[in-house]
Amino acid sequence: MDKTTLDIWVGLFVAIGIAALMGLATKVGNLTSNSLGETYAVTANYENIGGLKPRAPVKSSGVVVGSIDNIKFDTKTYQAVVTLKIDKRYPFPKDTFANIYTSGLLGEQYISLEAGGDDQFLKEGDRISKTQDAVVLEKLISQFLYNKATEEPKK
Repeated sequence: MDKTTLDIWVGLFVAIGIAALMGLATKVGNLTSNSLGETYAVTANYENIGGLKPRAPVKSSGVVVGSIDNIKFDTKTYQAVVTLKIDKRYPFPKDTFANIYTSGLLGEQYISLEAGGDDQFLKEGDRISKTQDAVVLEKLISQFLYNKATEEPKK
C-alpha cells in the first residue's frame, strides 16, 4: 500500500472517530431528545438543585414526560426556581412530588414526578409545592466525617 492510500485511510478513520464523538456529546448533553408535543409550564422551588441543567429530562416512572425549560434564582426566597415543560398528554395532580435524582455513570440529573391523589390537575403557570432537593455527595461525606470526628472513642 502506498503512502497516499494509507493517508486517506487514516484520515477517513479520524473523521469517523470525530463524528462518533460529536454524536456521543450531543446524546450526553440531551441536545438530540426533543420529542415533546404541546406543553404546559409549571414551576418548582428548590434549596439545592445540584448540577441540574436546562434541557434535562423530566421523568415519571422512568418515562420522559417533559424537560427543564429554565432555572432562575429568586432573591426573595433564596431558592432556585425551576420551570418545567410537561407534555400536555400527561396531566399530573396538583399534589405531585418533584424530586431531583441522579442517573447514569456521568451523574446526569433529572426531575422525577411522582403523582399524588388530588382530583385537580396542574395547569399552565402552577407551582409544584412538594419538592425534594438534590442529594449532594460532598455534603453527605462531610456530614459522615463530622459525625465520626465527634464520636466518643470506644474503650
